[in-house]
Amino acid sequence: MDRERLMSHLKGEQERQIGIRVIDAAELAWKINRPQFTDFYDPYEQKVAKSVLAAVPEVGVMEFGGYARAERARLAVYPQFFLIEAIAVPVRVLQAKGNFSFVQVKHGDYLGSLLGLGLKREKIGDILCLEDGCQVVVAAEIADFILQHWRQVHEVPIDVWEIDPEQIAVEPARVREIKATVASLRLDAVAAAGFGTSRTKIVREIKSERVKVNWKLTDNPAHEVRTGDVLSIRGRGRVVVEQITGTTKKGRIGLILKRMI
Repeated sequence: MDRERLMSHLKGEQERQIGIRVIDAAELAWKINRPQFTDFYDPYEQKVAKSVLAAVPEVGVMEFGGYARAERARLAVYPQFFLIEAIAVPVRVLQAKGNFSFVQVKHGDYLGSLLGLGLKREKIGDILCLEDGCQVVVAAEIADFILQHWRQVHEVPIDVWEIDPEQIAVEPARVREIKATVASLRLDAVAAAGFGTSRTKIVREIKSERVKVNWKLTDNPAHEVRTGDVLSIRGRGRVVVEQITGTTKKGRIGLILKRMI
């Protein structure tokens, strides 16, 4: 495989490292005729990986995130003629439960306690918070270790067991359509309209590197937004740029945005 050709469109060290890893996986999958699995990738990383693999006709690619709307997912890179039904699912789902009546815990607390076991973030998928615990998608190869060693969160004892993916407690996404006009397609202008806040506050969020465009952090308020872009702020949901409807008589740009909470 011509690595330089396959990675010629990639930018930055992060994208190139993803490219190297998935090409290695593709070469090995083709060589030994067995699927190879990546670590968990966020949507941006998945997009980068797929952009490389799309130019490798010898292999196919599938996502495994544990459930249909999973944000983080592992990719299975398999030989072109491999029977898809024979691909082993590379993720397992665990549920943790404890008495958190007197301790407020969030996503980061569950993640931190897992990382405290010596695990790498790349081996952990989505974490879904419940009233009395959480559900977490993990790489299949570390599930037994977690079942054996994950015993507490914030000093609160927990019970952990494996569940079927069908038991994942996914709430239907709440979507609100927003029609707005902006002076320009700058990130700060569009995000302010989508998240219902001032442009000044959004600029602070962007410069603090809390805003992602297509799941990639950006600190540039002037970044130009396009149709289909996904804007996200941790803890505040996502805004999808559904449509750019044109220019008003006053020269402003019309938008249809969809905010998912």
